[in-house]
Amino acid sequence: MKPYTNISKTFLLIAIFTLGSGSAIAEVETYAIDNAHSGVNFKIRHFFTRVPGNFAEFKGTITVDRDNMENSSTEAVIAIASVDTNNEKRDKHLQGEDFFLVSDFAYMSFKSSKWETTGENTYAVTSQLTIKDITKEVVLNVTSLGFGKGNRDSFISGWEGETTIDRTDFGINYGQGVVGNEVEINIFIEAKRL
Repeated sequence: MKPYTNISKTFLLIAIFTLGSGSAIAEVETYAIDNAHSGVNFKIRHFFTRVPGNFAEFKGTITVDRDNMENSSTEAVIAIASVDTNNEKRDKHLQGEDFFLVSDFAYMSFKSSKWETTGENTYAVTSQLTIKDITKEVVLNVTSLGFGKGNRDSFISGWEGETTIDRTDFGINYGQGVVGNEVEINIFIEAKRL
């Protein structure tokens, strides 16, 4: 995979703009996802059992107003070619035209549009998920795990999120009767304040 040079620059510019836009949003903090301490995992049914997998390469930011979490936002991109189901042949198949068609659609993207408080440190995050140039609204159930000091004087935040999507909503229909349509997604995030 090529480095995410343009993606990284975009997120950095967003962060600089957010942090430097004046006193009205002085309480807003922007965190960059730490890929080395985070995970984007999924499960999907194969006949009767669920097969796990993950995407190893992703970038994103979480912009947080800790005084009013409903003002928060997040966005991320995930490299489809980094899919890993512990089976090289299956991973190649997932990258091909029957599934993700990585040659034409290298990334999926995620961008929140609304955060709603659902409990103590839990939120329903309504978001736009784009796969293969098809965008659908999904709700990610998010838990804030905390904020505090990390390694080397960094300040970090921790998050977990889960949702279930229907792959056919994104034009991925191959394997009906063998491969399930519902995909369980679990996200584990450590993010460093910029």
